[in-house]
Formats: sequence, C-alpha cells, structure tokens
Amino acid sequence: MPKQEPDFARRLNISLRARVTLIVVITPEEERVVSRIREVCETWDPHRQCIAWDSVDGFAVIAGSRNFLAQSRDPLAALEDVGKTDENAVIILKDFHEYWNTPQVKRRIRNFSQQFRYNRRTIVIVTPSHRVPDEIRDEAVTIHFPPPGAAELSADLDTLLSTSGITSTLSQGGREKLIQAALGMTINQARRAFSKVIVTSGTIGDTDIDAIIADKKDILSSSDALEFYSYTETPENVGGLLVLKDWLRLRERAFTQDARDYGLPAPKGIALIGIPGTGKSLTAKMIADLWHLPLLRLDVGALFGSLVGESEERTRRALALAEAISPCILWVDEIEKAFAFGSGDAGTSQRVFAHLLTWMQDKTAPCFVVATANNIAALPPELLRKGRFDEIFFLDLPTFEERREIFSVHLRKRRCIPAEFDLDLLGKESEGYVGAEIEQTVIDAMYRAFNENMRSVTTDDIILCMRTQVPLSVSQRETVAALRAWLAEGRAQSASRPPVTVPPEGRAIALEAFAPRLP
Repeated sequence: MPKQEPDFARRLNISLRARVTLIVVITPEEERVVSRIREVCETWDPHRQCIAWDSVDGFAVIAGSRNFLAQSRDPLAALEDVGKTDENAVIILKDFHEYWNTPQVKRRIRNFSQQFRYNRRTIVIVTPSHRVPDEIRDEAVTIHFPPPGAAELSADLDTLLSTSGITSTLSQGGREKLIQAALGMTINQARRAFSKVIVTSGTIGDTDIDAIIADKKDILSSSDALEFYSYTETPENVGGLLVLKDWLRLRERAFTQDARDYGLPAPKGIALIGIPGTGKSLTAKMIADLWHLPLLRLDVGALFGSLVGESEERTRRALALAEAISPCILWVDEIEKAFAFGSGDAGTSQRVFAHLLTWMQDKTAPCFVVATANNIAALPPELLRKGRFDEIFFLDLPTFEERREIFSVHLRKRRCIPAEFDLDLLGKESEGYVGAEIEQTVIDAMYRAFNENMRSVTTDDIILCMRTQVPLSVSQRETVAALRAWLAEGRAQSASRPPVTVPPEGRAIALEAFAPRLP
C-alpha cells in the first residue's frame, strides 16, 4: 500500500543509488511526479542529468547538464537516443504505456535495462496504467506514487489563496476538516474543488467543507468498487443496540491527535453478525455520523475482472484509495457472499480474499472496517480472529424495550407522534419481529390510513398489518435458531445485552460439537 509521499523520494533515491536501470511509476499525476523526480535529482545528486521525453515535444532537459540536443519523437528512435545521454542520467518517458506492448519497444527496453547495469543511467516510465507487460515487469522496480497528503494540500491551498488575493475565513478546526475532506483527491482535483468554492462564495470558510465532500463524492463515483455515502443515520435513528452504541461512544475520539499522544492505536474495525433485518447496514451508517467520518462502501463484486491479475489490482487500488481518504469507515456489506469461494474462478476469489485479510491485519492507516454478515457458516475462521477486528457483535432479535424504541423511531420518521400510540402493546405484539419488519408494518399501516381519506394512523392499524405478516423468526425458524445458538455459545458479544460469562461446561460442549470425529 502507498505510504506517505516522502517514502517515494526515499525509495526513488535508493533505487537510483543502487543503479536500478528501469523504474515504472504508476500514477495519474504526471506533472506532480515529474516535479518530485527532478527534486530528488537536484537534492541528492546535483550532477545527475534529468531528461523528460514525450511523443509531441521530444526530449527536454529539466535538471543537470544541458548538453543533450536530440529531439526524436518516435519511441524506438527515442530509446536509441537514450544511449547518448550522460552516464549519470535519469530519463523520464511519458505515456510510454501506449508503446510498450510493441515487440520491438519491449525488446529495446529490456536491452537497455540490461546494458545500463554497468553505468548510472536509469529509465523512469511514468504511466497511469497498472498493466505492465510481463517482460518489462521482471526487469523493473514498480513504485505506486501516492496522492497528496494533508501538508501538500494545505500548502497548495495557501498558494491558491495568495495568487487569487482571497482572504480565507477558515477557523483552525475548519481548515483541518477542509483538508481532511480533500484527502484522496489528486492535487489537480483538490485545486479545482478549492477554486470552485472560491469562485462561488468569493472566499473559503467553514461552511464550504460540504462542497469539498460533494466534489470528492463525484470523484469516487469513478471507482467501481467504492461508493461514498453521506451521513444519513444518527444514533437516535437506530433503536436499541445499547451495548454496541456504548462501545462506539468510548472510541468516538479514537482518531484524534489526543488519542495518538496518549498512546492509543486507531481501532481496526468490528464485525456485525446476526439475523437479517436487525440493523447491521444501518449501524455502519450510524458509525459514520457518530464519529463524523466519511463512509465508503466496498462493493466486492465490482473488484472481480475478467483479465488475469485485474481483480487483485482493483482490490489494491480500492484499498489504497480508502487509505488515502482515511480516517474513514470502510463498510463491507454481506462479506460472506462477496467471498464465496468457487472452483471455476482459478482461485481469484481466494487471492482477493487473502489480499483483504492481509491488509486488515497489517494496515496502519486509520481505516475502520465494518463487515456485516448473515450466514456465519460461510465465514472462514481466519476472518474473525482477533487482530483483524476489535470486536465481533451479534445483532439478535430485538427485546421488548428495543421494539418499543424502534416503533418510536419509525413513527417519528413519518411525522407521527409516538406518545399517541400504545407502544407497550406494539412492543408486546411484535415479539419475534426484526427492525426491518417493524418498519414495514408502520409503512403498511400508513398506506391503509392514507387510502381511507388520509386519516391519522392508529395503533390498531399497525397491529392489523402486523398480523398479516409472517416474521423471519417464523418463516426461517431453523436458521434463526442456529444463529442464536451461535451467540449462546459465547462466540460473540451481544449488541444489546451486557456480556455474560460462559460457564466452562458451555465452552466444552461447543468445542465437542466441532471436534473431529475419530474412528
């Protein structure tokens, strides 16, 4: 995964000093990376010549000795002219992914990479393409150039304000949030977003943070695998789950500088497992609102491509983008379906799954993973072990008190006054119903009242609609019972009830049930 940008300068300098002859830098930010390469040459070795080439302008010396006059615009001829450069030279080739699938070009690059081992010439290919030909990949060092960090975005904002003559009205906290909102953008995308705000408002202030977030949402829409969610659900909109809410509130300041100074690591994530309709997806949205962090939904189905290596590359790019935007919430919905291993994909799903597991274990960026699942049996044990998640919560059938609260939430959402309803009776009659089913009974009752001259909905309407429903706890009795038995064995923490101690005999029974049957 890409680290902070100073790592790029360090890695490039080490590669140049080690006489690496071919480097492929993958980035859409050509102007920015060429500037960094020039800075490395000028800082670490002022005598090193740095030359850039493209198919329109040919060669241009951007650092060091100016005694290079070749102007070839044909890629093969340009590679021939590379041999005329100083022995201590860095040659930057732009847009070369357009030519490197030609057999002659591939052969010439390989010849040069082998010949240059005995001098200090290095070819650097700057490309947005992640598909490096196999023949070149073996010869090259590949470096992924990261998006700009907070310091660079802040400096670019200062430059923009000074050149435009605009005075910022940002508070210190507002500026931090504005820069955080721009993380994950390229420098040009961030500059355009800042400029649009300045042109629209005549200044830039704390109220413009949402405009930057909206621009980033549009940019993320170009990523097939990541979907940006706006804050939509507050803790008050989620009924029950008091234990889970308390756990989250304890970590509300986990991503602040104060927490880092105290020595606390950023939380890794949680797994939400349980009965369908109990609010797992709703909880992911609630966490983003509670912690005031961007919410990204990882569409694992969109990670898979038809070309060899494409799925792994899409996975790497999606996780790298999530790290660039961090701190953030990364929501992986119904993870058991996303990584259902099949025998017909040549092991692609297993490799993608392994890549995600490794990232979850080793990531240092503050990306809080929220994984939801309904089918416990489909989850591999290595996913749920400690180190990848801070806690595993089970969302059970709501209790009487939770059902009352859920009714109140959905009545308020639909402009009804909860005090006008018999919530005790509704809570009693809805035993065995999950939150999604309770919401639907309220909606059905409102349709009934609406079609009777738009009269006010009543408790009787809701109870009547409830009795026409068959809840999941009845239609899927065996599945629900198996899920609740999993919780009873002490394998997860209840999201609603305080933890209880599982007696040793209970754990022994659970282990015996899963022990191998010996002959």
